[in-house]
Amino acid sequence: MDQHLQVFVTVAEKKNFSRAAEELHMTQPSVSQYIRTFEENIGTRLLERTNKYVRLNKAGEIVYHHAKEILGLYTNMQHLVDDLVNKAKGPLSIGASYTFGEYLLPRIIANLLETYPDIHPTVTIGNTSEIADLVATHQLDVGIVEGHFKDQQLRVEEFAEDYMVVVASPNHILAKKRGVEILDLEKVTWIVREKGSGTREATEKVFHRFKLSPAKLMNYGSTQPIKEAVEAGLGISLLSRWAIQKELRNGDLNIINIKGLPFSRKFSIVTKSPFQTKALEVFLGSLRNNKMLTTFHNGKR
Repeated sequence: MDQHLQVFVTVAEKKNFSRAAEELHMTQPSVSQYIRTFEENIGTRLLERTNKYVRLNKAGEIVYHHAKEILGLYTNMQHLVDDLVNKAKGPLSIGASYTFGEYLLPRIIANLLETYPDIHPTVTIGNTSEIADLVATHQLDVGIVEGHFKDQQLRVEEFAEDYMVVVASPNHILAKKRGVEILDLEKVTWIVREKGSGTREATEKVFHRFKLSPAKLMNYGSTQPIKEAVEAGLGISLLSRWAIQKELRNGDLNIINIKGLPFSRKFSIVTKSPFQTKALEVFLGSLRNNKMLTTFHNGKR
């Protein structure tokens, strides 16, 4: 790997030569020399320097973006070569959208590490479009998402089904009403996820299916605050059954039964490279053959 690339990326992220030198276990003059040589090779300055800060200029932003992708490709190449003679081990960077990442992934990783303790996973949680972008730029080995996104170069494999239901607080007017009608859903506040999330996409599909125009929408950035808002009686929401298991058992949320629901969507595995490390290979196998997902969707959970 070109050490100049690594030094440049570290300085850009630390925004400070001293902190970058500490991170790289180098002296500050050595870091400065690497940056000067790198800028000379590129043919222009990449960093703006003052006594208070170091930051990327326009050219630096372009180089940083591609440098991150190059470093990701190099690391993946190194792992693939190592795997030719070694068993499944080493780093595995996993991205997941909120529903899967918060409510399903922890148990799957725990089971994986019982068999493969030398795998070292790191997890990034974000909405569907964010995770797809990180996989596309080789910053994640794999993503697990729901919903759709625009990137024809990614490999997408549907592997499990998710069911989404309308939920409300037990004290909400709709939870107490017998025979909830579609028009009733328009008169109440909906608690929804932000644009770009798979849950928001599913919610908008339900709105379109039932020709709903809710009186008011409240936006939240993840599922947990949505559940708390619904429990507090602020409104209703469309959520995955995976995300509300504890709340249903404890009686904190009620499912509002509506003809035409639950809404079904797919969880998908997203990858970029056609080559897989052994660590990624066994992780993907654990997803495809996971009995927990099969049991739930056979109605036994």
